[in-house]
Amino acid sequence: MNDKYIFLITEELRLDPLVGYHAIELVQRFMVNHLSDLLTASEPQGATAAESTNLEEATFDMLKDKFPLIIFSCVQLASKLFLHHHIIDSGTAVRFLHSVGLTVSKQTILESELMVFKGLEFKLNVLNPLTYVEILLEVLGHNEPSIPVERLYRLCHPVLQFITLQRTAIYNSLLKVATQCVNPSQKQREKFVTVTEDCMLLGVGVIAVATFIHFVRKWEQVVGELSHITGITRKSISDFAQVTLAHIVSTNFPAVEARLLPTQL
Repeated sequence: MNDKYIFLITEELRLDPLVGYHAIELVQRFMVNHLSDLLTASEPQGATAAESTNLEEATFDMLKDKFPLIIFSCVQLASKLFLHHHIIDSGTAVRFLHSVGLTVSKQTILESELMVFKGLEFKLNVLNPLTYVEILLEVLGHNEPSIPVERLYRLCHPVLQFITLQRTAIYNSLLKVATQCVNPSQKQREKFVTVTEDCMLLGVGVIAVATFIHFVRKWEQVVGELSHITGITRKSISDFAQVTLAHIVSTNFPAVEARLLPTQL
């Protein structure tokens, strides 16, 4: 749900889509660091398993009220990285947060932004999936001018947003296709984590899906070019696109997985 809120914020404030995807990356990185710091600082030495569980629950409860402001702070920080686009100033921030029911002052917003900035160890320049898509399309257009990359780019936006919002379902299906197993083992799931974090695979998958939808007669050519550019196999690109397309056209996700295992595009 966090991603959905970020997309809604960027749309409401008319921010560049890059800001939203960058903010998603910042939220994920910040929360990993912040939760780790909180739990490490709070947990007494020699704590029992029950005590550790209670501590984790208390920590999550404490963050619930702060989380909407943390999300907004990540969007605000992301907006400042793209100086050629609209930046969220403190006045805009206060008005927007008030409009969604959060009564906060400019000082509170500034403190939250600083807390997130420190939690990220002042490292904001992380690559986001949309950046990968843009770079790949630029190379694709340079290598093969006949491919309509500008039209593909416009379609890549809703495709990437769909994958982001349905990330868990799509990657669960992809895991089952990759392992050819309806119930993958814990070891298989652990090994698959690297796939879920591979922005290059996500980028080529988005472009492949957009090509299949908009320009299917160029499908084979585009997949081949993407494979050549990135070194990712045609099968991996096709599997990713197949899973995503199946989820796009279906509202019954369990049925999707059953159909995917024996088939290919």
